[in-house]
Amino acid sequence: MKIVGFQANNSVRFGVVDGDSVIDFKAVDASIPGDLGEYLRAHDGDLKPLAVLAAKAPASARIPLAGLKFALPVANPGKIVCLGLNYLDHVKEGPQKDNIPKFQSIFFRMLTSLTPHMQPLLRPKTSIQLDYEGELIVIIGKRAKHLTLANATDCIAGYTCGNEGSVREYQRHTTQWGMGKNFDRTGSIGPWIVTADELPKGGKGLKIQTRLNGNTMQSSNTDLFMFPVAESLVYLTEGITLEPGDLLFTGTPSGVGHARKPDPVWMKPGDTVEVEIEGIGVLRNPIEDEK
Repeated sequence: MKIVGFQANNSVRFGVVDGDSVIDFKAVDASIPGDLGEYLRAHDGDLKPLAVLAAKAPASARIPLAGLKFALPVANPGKIVCLGLNYLDHVKEGPQKDNIPKFQSIFFRMLTSLTPHMQPLLRPKTSIQLDYEGELIVIIGKRAKHLTLANATDCIAGYTCGNEGSVREYQRHTTQWGMGKNFDRTGSIGPWIVTADELPKGGKGLKIQTRLNGNTMQSSNTDLFMFPVAESLVYLTEGITLEPGDLLFTGTPSGVGHARKPDPVWMKPGDTVEVEIEGIGVLRNPIEDEK
């Protein structure tokens, strides 16, 4: 299934993409929450009832996909966990090129730093150094602690595309990346979640590209992760309990704007950035200046 968040009737809802329409789950069953994360928590990550619900949806529950006002696929994730330096070629193009990490580089994003598919990313007033980072995102479906490599991917509800936009100037102020990664509406998620049963386990072997104004800037494959999804989930749950609706950004490949020669390339107003991942779709955002 492709599960999509959207806005309708002055509220956030979620539904399933079916051809050129979206089945609004709340229109089928008013007891369905508007947030996928809330649904996952109530059903221990079991998405099968949604497929049953979609199969019996009346025509009145369908709305056109064209013109849909997208919302975040998970409206209120409890945790937004990010992996840095997860592709060796990206490590080698940055300031850590002589310090290859032995462990996962973990940091966090705030919900206010993210915006949905088709909504603008904002170049902040205080810096022009807004950079793109195309990434695979994992959506947690079940509560998880002390996972093993054998069971780690069992907690995954699905996958989506992410642009982990970074304000490089502020990221470099200290060794802690939090400020540069959390400017309002500098990152995005979408357009929808593809459920885990429709993609390879752990999101392996998926082509990933980032395009800026139609030009391919990043092109790689999730097989090149230094720390595959299962290993990262095992490492995280040694200390952190993951909950349904939590998000995991899995890192970006080489080709980011700050490493471009002879001059860096920054996203600017009027640009359009796209992240495409095989089997999932295309996340698209225009760029605007912060008002």
